Amino acid sequence: MANTRSAKKATRKIEARTEVNTARRSRVRTQIRKVEEAIAAGDQAAATEALKVAQPELMRAASKGVMHKNTASRKVSRLASRVKAIAG
Repeated sequence: MANTRSAKKATRKIEARTEVNTARRSRVRTQIRKVEEAIAAGDQAAATEALKVAQPELMRAASKGVMHKNTASRKVSRLASRVKAIAG
């Protein structure tokens, strides 16, 4: 248990950041799921639109430290290639 005032404050800050990060991670997962559902349905228009929403969300999560930049880029790249593949 935290003893000093600064340690107690640090604990409060960590809890607040954890809540924000959890919400952001959840938002990212939701956007990815929407893209994958559109891909599974074979609806390229919906998949493209969902990807346009998911990409900034992923990159925002990377810039805020929720996930690594390369992880976000990899996810965007793989989703984009899957969306492109359903065209043909």
